[in-house]
Amino acid sequence: MSGTDQVSEVQQLYAQLHDLLDRIDAVDTTPAMDDAVLDVAEQHERAHRRMSLIGHRRMMDCNDRGVPGQLGYRHIGEMMAHHLRIPDHRRRMRHMRALTEFRSLQGELTPPRYAALAAVVADGAATPAHVDAVLKVVKKIPRSVPLDVAEKAETMMAEFARTLTPKQILKAGAELLGRIDPDGTLTDERDRARRRSVLIGDQDDQSMSEFDGALTPTTRAMLDVILAKMAAPGMNNPDDKDSPRGATLDADIEKLKEAAGRDNRSTGQRNHDALHTLFQLVLDGGVLGKSHRGLPPHIIVKVNETDLRDRTGFGHTATGTQLPIADIIEMAAEAQFHLAVFKDHTAQPLYLGTAKRFANQAQRLMHFAQDGGSGCSKPGCSHPSAIVEIHHADKDWADGGTTDIDTTAPACPPHNRMVGPKPGQWTTRIIRHGRDAGRAGWTLNPLDGSPPGPPQVNRIHEVGELFEHYLRSGTISEDPQPAETEPPAADAAVRRKPISPARLAARTRRRKRKLRRTSHHTRQRLLARVR
Repeated sequence: MSGTDQVSEVQQLYAQLHDLLDRIDAVDTTPAMDDAVLDVAEQHERAHRRMSLIGHRRMMDCNDRGVPGQLGYRHIGEMMAHHLRIPDHRRRMRHMRALTEFRSLQGELTPPRYAALAAVVADGAATPAHVDAVLKVVKKIPRSVPLDVAEKAETMMAEFARTLTPKQILKAGAELLGRIDPDGTLTDERDRARRRSVLIGDQDDQSMSEFDGALTPTTRAMLDVILAKMAAPGMNNPDDKDSPRGATLDADIEKLKEAAGRDNRSTGQRNHDALHTLFQLVLDGGVLGKSHRGLPPHIIVKVNETDLRDRTGFGHTATGTQLPIADIIEMAAEAQFHLAVFKDHTAQPLYLGTAKRFANQAQRLMHFAQDGGSGCSKPGCSHPSAIVEIHHADKDWADGGTTDIDTTAPACPPHNRMVGPKPGQWTTRIIRHGRDAGRAGWTLNPLDGSPPGPPQVNRIHEVGELFEHYLRSGTISEDPQPAETEPPAADAAVRRKPISPARLAARTRRRKRKLRRTSHHTRQRLLARVR
């Protein structure tokens, strides 16, 4: 059987799998006995777990063939996140590297890094959470441990995944590590350096962020000193206007004692408030210099005038953080304001022509203030404004392009380097008409020489703008492409299709989710429109 026939067979098998899933989904299990229903649930879970490893192999096939580059993505993770819409693509990539075969630089197929764990997953005995727990344990094994001991430890933890829960695996892992290195003498600086990390999670529905990490002993010692001075009872209490600010060295002893008596914060809350004060001192003290990628190294907030007047909604910072309007108003007492005007603007600093290649601060602030300008303009990219470059979207500066506000667009460094004339690269231009006028449209150069598709714009950064547009008009455009009132050419015109019932239902579900995430005041405004 040839390779082409094998691929065709796999495609047919997946088609049969979907047909089988349809048949399974249509079965009514109501008359079944309890033990039969339990057996079905167990079989379903096993099939689901086995499919995860098979999915890793399919993804690795795409990676080995360079499929992400053919689709205009930088790497397999970006393709997983945007083309396949996998929300936990970083986690999936960790599992792929640990559990699947991959090709070396010489093209040879190498076995999985953790073969025993891969076998357990292939049997359908372990979930992704089990894999996370096992990897967390084995990565703590010191590098100085003999190879055969480390392999036996990995095999033991993989077998535990067959019968234990993820939490039980972590407890068993602590027992294992305690026996491998009971006095900690095998752990050295390399092991500690390998584990060091500080991770800040995404903002939740209350705009709060989880904070997780592992500090080296020296970093921990320095943090202890800072918290001892700045997180002492009574210090830096935001709920007490008479609370001393800064460090205890500068505090009045009597005022500190009185503030400590009024302090009802927990240790965690005091530590948080101390870090808040420390960050404020760093930002105000000039430690970060005068500029970061052309923007001032301070909190830069974009806020809608309507939301500011109504004191509802959120503002968005250049680093991608969502700030409640109440916090912005509190910060505004010491803020420097910039007014962005988007029609008939004639401010000279916004037009540099060919005299300068790099955008100035005024242009960067204006790009940030524009609709959808909170980050990279490449479709699907979530990088915020604080790390972008200003890309010559209509024509490269070396080819005579101008560094003007209406010919440039923000682009993160990796995506800026993906623009070019070759197949698989991207072509950009500034859209001149329609809803997206003034924004950068990105078009993937086809590999087969076929005509390019319509330009795409990045919608990730415009949630706030879409929300405000809905409050004004009661509608949200369903067209994912930029709608130009004057198409650039007759053969490039795209006719908008009517909304199907499925898309209409999906739009209704999205609106309901947005209703649940909004504040009470804004929710009432939305409900009035829906009714």
